[in-house]
Amino acid sequence: MQGSMMHLLLVAFGGAVGACGRFWLSGVVARRVGETFPWGTLVVNVTGATAIGLLAAGFMTADGVLEHWREAWLLLVTGILGSYTTVSSFSLQTLALARAGEAWRAALNVMLSLGLCLSAALAGHQAGLWLFAG
Repeated sequence: MQGSMMHLLLVAFGGAVGACGRFWLSGVVARRVGETFPWGTLVVNVTGATAIGLLAAGFMTADGVLEHWREAWLLLVTGILGSYTTVSSFSLQTLALARAGEAWRAALNVMLSLGLCLSAALAGHQAGLWLFAG
């Protein structure tokens, strides 16, 4: 029970940090480039995908998370990055663009988000393999 409570606290603390980070960064981006396209959410999701790829390279094997990294994974990936990245905001913003008659912007958001996030996760993972190899 004590381990489970510690795991819950790690995820909760990480979630609070990640949510605040998402709120701050997406706001900074929106203020700089405007809100006619969800650039803030895109930047958050791409940077989060890069970070998760990097951490996966250091903390995981083909069988899953290395046991001695379990607490770090819960804090950093499940907690911080789980609340930092946001599929729900991406989905809502894409739907809002489509409903506003901006079908091309909605499609662009889907294509950019998917393409850039997958590329970022791969790049982060490759960087992590290089970084953690030594």
